[in-house]
Amino acid sequence: QVQLVESGGGLVQAGGSLRLSCAASQRTFNRSAWFRQAPGKEREFVSMITWNTEQIAYADSVKGRFTISRDNAKNTVYLQMNSLKPEDTAVYYCAAARLSIGSYSDSRRYTYWGQGTQVTVSS
Repeated sequence: QVQLVESGGGLVQAGGSLRLSCAASQRTFNRSAWFRQAPGKEREFVSMITWNTEQIAYADSVKGRFTISRDNAKNTVYLQMNSLKPEDTAVYYCAAARLSIGSYSDSRRYTYWGQGTQVTVSS
């Protein structure tokens, strides 16, 4: 089994930055992603990165502000969040899929999930 452990969430003022980390117990997957869910809203795609190559994708709402990256040696995925807005407030979840097939923005394509970390952006 694969376990994902998230960290790095917290409270930040609008315009500030946070860096989220997602450490995996092992890497038997090819695609990792970040999703988020705000109160009363559906879980939405944020960003994706592959491991065998370095394909990267972002939701339009975070493009230009967020940066996804990985560290192969540490089996860790990061999400650097800059220029944060109150609209970014949500629980952020790390996810992993064994194969890079299907739509990367579809949460149903991901088998493994982290516990979530709260990001709160104050105005």
